[in-house]
Amino acid sequence: MSATAAVPLSTPHEPDGVARVLAERGHLDGPLMPVLHGVQEALGCVPSAAVARIAQALNLSRAEVHGVVGGYPHFRPSPARGPLVQVCRAESCRSMGGEALLQQARAAGHCTVEPVYCLGLCAQSPALMLQGQPHARMTPERLDELLSDAGDFR
Repeated sequence: MSATAAVPLSTPHEPDGVARVLAERGHLDGPLMPVLHGVQEALGCVPSAAVARIAQALNLSRAEVHGVVGGYPHFRPSPARGPLVQVCRAESCRSMGGEALLQQARAAGHCTVEPVYCLGLCAQSPALMLQGQPHARMTPERLDELLSDAGDFR
């Protein structure tokens, strides 16, 4: 596709999500990060088909947008599989058993596990987020219980 070719407003994978987010956030100063976060919230990921749309709308190259998407582990190219578990890997959580919780969550197999760097719950370490909800002072037993309850998301 040439640089001047029109990019479709949507694809079957992103019916109105990208267009809506661009309308809501595209006018902001430095809009790329707010737009990318909005697309991930709306679609559960930032699909490669959306990169061209975003680049065109923000007058950026696809390489610039792709570089930002690929540079932040938060942005996923495809939707999470099962419930999303984000385990804090900051120093406080790591020192209180966060790494073991990360491995335990990965071993569960029915969820998407992402390491994150500081959830702001350092005084209540170790911490994680499950489907966007924070959980602090985690233990292996509490994690098992959360993951068992999260089976409903499958």
